[in-house]
Amino acid sequence: MEIYTDYLVIGSGIAGLTFALQAARSGTVTIVTKKEKMEGSTNYAQGGIASVFDPNDRFDFHIKDTLESGDGLCHEDIVRMVVQEGPPRIDELISLGVNFSHLSDDSDTLDLGREGGHSKRRIVHVKDLTGREVERILLERAEENKNISIYEHHMAIDLITKSKMIKRGINTSESKETCWGAYVLDAVNGSVITFLAHVTVLSTGGAGKVYRYTSNPDIATGDGVAIGYRAGAKVANMEFVQFHPTILYHPLAKNFLISEAVRGEGGVLVDAKGNRFMEEYHPLKDLAFRDIVARSIDMELKKSGDECVYLDITHKPAEFIKDRFPNIYETCLGLQIDMTKQPVPVVPAAHYMCGGLLTDQYGVTNLENLYAIGEVACTGLHGANRLASNSLLEALVFARRAAVKSSEDLNEKRNLPFPGAPQWDPGSATDSEEIVVVTHNWDEIRSFMWNYVGIVRTNKRLERARRRIENIQEEIREYYWNFLVTLDLLELRNIALVAELIISSASLRKESRGLHHNLDYPSKDDKNWLRDTVLCNDKG
Repeated sequence: MEIYTDYLVIGSGIAGLTFALQAARSGTVTIVTKKEKMEGSTNYAQGGIASVFDPNDRFDFHIKDTLESGDGLCHEDIVRMVVQEGPPRIDELISLGVNFSHLSDDSDTLDLGREGGHSKRRIVHVKDLTGREVERILLERAEENKNISIYEHHMAIDLITKSKMIKRGINTSESKETCWGAYVLDAVNGSVITFLAHVTVLSTGGAGKVYRYTSNPDIATGDGVAIGYRAGAKVANMEFVQFHPTILYHPLAKNFLISEAVRGEGGVLVDAKGNRFMEEYHPLKDLAFRDIVARSIDMELKKSGDECVYLDITHKPAEFIKDRFPNIYETCLGLQIDMTKQPVPVVPAAHYMCGGLLTDQYGVTNLENLYAIGEVACTGLHGANRLASNSLLEALVFARRAAVKSSEDLNEKRNLPFPGAPQWDPGSATDSEEIVVVTHNWDEIRSFMWNYVGIVRTNKRLERARRRIENIQEEIREYYWNFLVTLDLLELRNIALVAELIISSASLRKESRGLHHNLDYPSKDDKNWLRDTVLCNDKG
């Protein structure tokens, strides 16, 4: 089965939906998403979107905060562009129907929050449910648009490229590696569909499930990075994995994040005895950058042997806490934790990938017709550490820019015929009766990534991880070609490749910078490492 479209968007978060709404003005858009269309990291984003609206704030302040957070690796031209284009992107969301929080019900002034690393209050939010509200509105608008089709429970397997066609004996006229769409698994009936498109956009989000403990939803298995890299797209800065300092520590709470906004509104970190400790690690104390806070908590836990620390905001009025953080308050209360009266137990967990598919200022990758936007991309904005609430901002800005650029490209390509892409060939593969291979390797990858390639690394730990991922990769390759593809197998294949990329990038960087902390190289090395770590798969 073949489906033809002008734009193929893989992923249905804020980046993919924003792109789709803009691109639908110039052509047909097909969105494929591997679970329900609302399921994704955007839906779980509590904090908000960083942008300059306060009269006492300036673009230069936001730029400075972002550059400092990125620890020398941000691309300043990209930072300036994203920050300056932020306010109009927020205004577009408002025009679409997003009802951001205001100072009061009858006020026209946005209620701006503050989070770690920000020198001013500039976080536009919908209480503590920003991502859910933005996702809901964007989906409503997309479903109203006759030019947009959404396929739920469809997972991209691999991109259709010039190299793949040549291997199958099909000649193409392109002079460089080109993407023509993707093979996509219909997870409901197990069939594989060929989606052909003039423009393909990867907006699949992050890869937190590579680690045992994460704030990410189960779908965050690094799919976009993996399928892009397999096709020949360059990746950059995969060693910089952001661990959110405050994930709720409770046996019944899965992946629940306690927003950085709690510390922005006065919450403080304390140990089991109630002692504050962040002043021992950084002058900004509890409002230090995320990498510093996460590493500080990790050190405190190693010193004390405790399983968690605590986030205490009980000194603020109860009504303020309930109004500002209704979702966090209700979730904690459901677990018998009243955050107005007692500190909340928290631990760090994998949260955000600062690296990804390398793009330019329009989201263009090194493959013709292939774009990457959102967390799957490495644009140069975040550098070695993301500043809080810059992620949704980046997604909005790059989605808009990619849509405008690709629509210009489409005008030149629309009349060109699609190449005769080969149909998916399962060969002699059969249904598997050994699912334990998938689950065992999945668990092993997540365990050794947490233990060896986590918040603090060493050369020996990285080498152990490298040896293990090589063995697992060989098992996965054998399994992949012998058995019919399933969603679980595809996710395992992807997290294994992303784990390999993180290990390789971390092993290459011989210093400690931002989110990458190696005890064998405890200092920064600006002479040799003030640059991106770029990896490329030339196999195609």
